[in-house]
Amino acid sequence: MRHDCSVRSVTPGVLIGTVTGRRRKAAHSLVVHSMVEVLYAIERPFMRKTFEAIDRHVDVESAYIPVRADALNCSDHITEIEVQNPDAVDKNVRSIDPAVVVYNHRFGIDRFTFYEEYPLVHVRHGASIGRGEIEVTSKTILEHVDAALAPGERWARAYRAAAPPDVRIAVVGVPEADALVDAPAPRARRVLYAPTNYQVGRGTYANTARSIIECFADTAYELLFRPHPTDRREGPGLPVTRECRELIADVSNVVFDTATTPVESMRRSDVLISDYSGSITEWLHTGRPLVQLTNIDALDREIPRIGVTTDAFGLELVDDLYRNGAPPTVKRRQASWLQFLGIPMDGRASERAAREVCQCTV
Repeated sequence: MRHDCSVRSVTPGVLIGTVTGRRRKAAHSLVVHSMVEVLYAIERPFMRKTFEAIDRHVDVESAYIPVRADALNCSDHITEIEVQNPDAVDKNVRSIDPAVVVYNHRFGIDRFTFYEEYPLVHVRHGASIGRGEIEVTSKTILEHVDAALAPGERWARAYRAAAPPDVRIAVVGVPEADALVDAPAPRARRVLYAPTNYQVGRGTYANTARSIIECFADTAYELLFRPHPTDRREGPGLPVTRECRELIADVSNVVFDTATTPVESMRRSDVLISDYSGSITEWLHTGRPLVQLTNIDALDREIPRIGVTTDAFGLELVDDLYRNGAPPTVKRRQASWLQFLGIPMDGRASERAAREVCQCTV
């Protein structure tokens, strides 16, 4: 079911949605003296970063519900609506009766039906390149949404080809990366290691984590070691994380990164080491050197060669990148990738996303 969208007014930095032709009802005991217009549905704590970036520009009542128990109390920036059972998503949404629901997961949408009654906006969590994420989104959720917010034209082209004709496709950028635009390089000899979710992406984490720590140990660099949140709590990456925590405990210049979002760590880092994690798309907003490790465990995939690629990492590579930046050939290749991806990197992605969310009120 599709829903009409409208917007009352938009001024720089302030986005105001309107509800038309629909009687609002009280949200039972879940919300007191407040009517929620924008409701975010959060599945995992680490997914909150996108919603928090968008919500800074939403000037109507907003809140979130956890869709899984582990998303309880996950945000200090968006009001959480207390629910008795996070798994009862349809019941919770209908009790709150929002104007629009915003969701950024791809799997399991068929277990819900709330989108038959309420406008649903999909915004990506992460924008991985090379992991088949576009295909997953196209096959699992686009038929159920009223609007799909794409990080760039690369994603939008695929969405338009797969979505029903009445789904609005909008290129907004990467909201959580706005804080990286024009941020000065720290020049602090700090390197961030942030590979993809090993459980889902089968990237380089299991093959490189230990050697990366050993490579940087007792050097002039500080290494921020940042495994994906999933690999800190479950799946085949968890034993690797536990072992690496023990290694790091004895190394003074390697830090197990616990910053709330990767953007915080990116702002503090001079070089990123990754594989095909969505962190790369965010990092591209900095213009700083990127190293992609290629020895992934997903045999049916290849690393998209955007930065400097290697399967034999050594500290001399970081030394060269820190002193001289990326080689001219890599800069040209990266520029070509940026043109192909079509991601607007002007620091206003969260504003555009908020505008699209507020338009989708009924």
